[in-house]
Amino acid sequence: MVDTQHPLTLQLSGSVGDGELCKIQYHFGEFGNYSLVIKTQSTSTKAVSCDLVINEGPINSYLPILFAFLVYMGILAILIMWHLFMKIDRVRNWVYKKLNPRETDRLINSELGSPNTSDSVSSGPTPRLWSTGSRQRLRSLDTFRGLSLIIMVFVNYGGGKYWFFKHESWNGLTVADLVFPWFVFIMGTSISLSLSSMLRWGSSKQKVLGKIFWRSFLLILLGIIVVNPNYCLGPLSWDNLRIPGVLQRLGFTYLVVAALELLFTKPGAENGTLETPCLALQDILPYWPQWVFILMLEVIWLCLTFLLPVPGCPRGYLGPGGIGDFGKYPNCTGGAAGYIDRLLLGEKHIYQHPSSTVIYQTMMPYDPEGILGTINTILMAFLGLQAGKIILFYKDQHKQIMSRFFIWSIVMGIISAILTKCSKEEGFIPINKNLWSLSYVTTMSCFAFILLLLIYYLVDVKRLWSGAPFFYPGMNSILVYIGHEVFENYFPFKWKMQDSQSHAEHLTQNLTATTLWVVASYLLYRRKIFWKI
Repeated sequence: MVDTQHPLTLQLSGSVGDGELCKIQYHFGEFGNYSLVIKTQSTSTKAVSCDLVINEGPINSYLPILFAFLVYMGILAILIMWHLFMKIDRVRNWVYKKLNPRETDRLINSELGSPNTSDSVSSGPTPRLWSTGSRQRLRSLDTFRGLSLIIMVFVNYGGGKYWFFKHESWNGLTVADLVFPWFVFIMGTSISLSLSSMLRWGSSKQKVLGKIFWRSFLLILLGIIVVNPNYCLGPLSWDNLRIPGVLQRLGFTYLVVAALELLFTKPGAENGTLETPCLALQDILPYWPQWVFILMLEVIWLCLTFLLPVPGCPRGYLGPGGIGDFGKYPNCTGGAAGYIDRLLLGEKHIYQHPSSTVIYQTMMPYDPEGILGTINTILMAFLGLQAGKIILFYKDQHKQIMSRFFIWSIVMGIISAILTKCSKEEGFIPINKNLWSLSYVTTMSCFAFILLLLIYYLVDVKRLWSGAPFFYPGMNSILVYIGHEVFENYFPFKWKMQDSQSHAEHLTQNLTATTLWVVASYLLYRRKIFWKI
């Protein structure tokens, strides 16, 4: 068996001193059967020829993705046709007679766009309140959050067993590596908007700070007690309980960024009543203490990463350990980041099966949600916080908001290009999700600003898209995330497959499970059930 994700080089070497006899580079396909035929061309010169023979052709493993895409496009086409038919008076009136008129009017207002009062069958208070509320809330933020969450759920369920839906072994990016930082980014954006709203409605800073601490505590507790343990293997035990995790990192990041915003926020800043020497930086200069704090955190990250002595490892080591770097540093997985986790938390309380195990055969446990990487997660949330400030400072000035999103994306992209030298392995700081490296954060924030710009334009500016279906899980993100983790191994989210090697079966199972969570979040949305922490 050989790896089909990357091209492989097969090299035949002779006895000692003969060196390389032949070499073949080939990208093998899945479930193909190959033979390597070696022929001696001349006994005197010891010339050897190597030929690769395909005994059985590989399958096209991407056909299930194409089929699934066509199925979902068909469902989308049916929904679009339904919406178009609902705009026809006769069809709409017929539906009104069959359904509850008030409930139908609410559905039209929220899903098909808000018609004028004169066009509605019922002009009672409920549809008006619903329409007003939906206009006040930026649907693009919930859509962005829901998109990140649904991809995260699909990836966690297996992603059809495709390599690009799995986390990169070490340096580099796959689709799976995009979603968690996007979720952190939009959390930062929501912090800016929610804190501004609470303070504007008269809540004291002490009361808001209490809510911040309580929410952070609940997120961390849920991560440690509910999400991390596998209760199918037995009751909760401290002996091998993993301490870090996704919710834990979200909780601590939320605590730091929300407290930072609350501490240094200035009344009147977002309304433009504070004087700033440069209007172009009016959403940055009033908050200079926050930037100083974040820069200090980054200095700490850089110093610990590149200067901390790690026993048996070179300073500044950023590699995977194992057989990476020709096996020189087998116990140095993650360098300083891994060392700090093992020192402070203990080897039994961090993740035991890092993604580097597959290719680099690492033997040391390493946690991608460890302590040191949390510093850069705070930076990611802080950049999302900046996006929220842009929305507040330039309220209803769509061109200003989108242009500043674009500028921030360009700035982050330039920083990433400098840090990585536009290379996967040769940069100063490679893009690495396991380490949550600085270049990983700048690259993900570059993508996040662009993605938020596009969704904001389509959903809130032009209103060409309602945000569905991603809008619904975005409104119940904590419930969907915890639910998909808790019920991961239960029917109907998982069942016994006939062929565990089949992409088609894995993709069917993973898409079904993900779709069920979208449907569940839609039903909860219709019943106005939102689980907030």
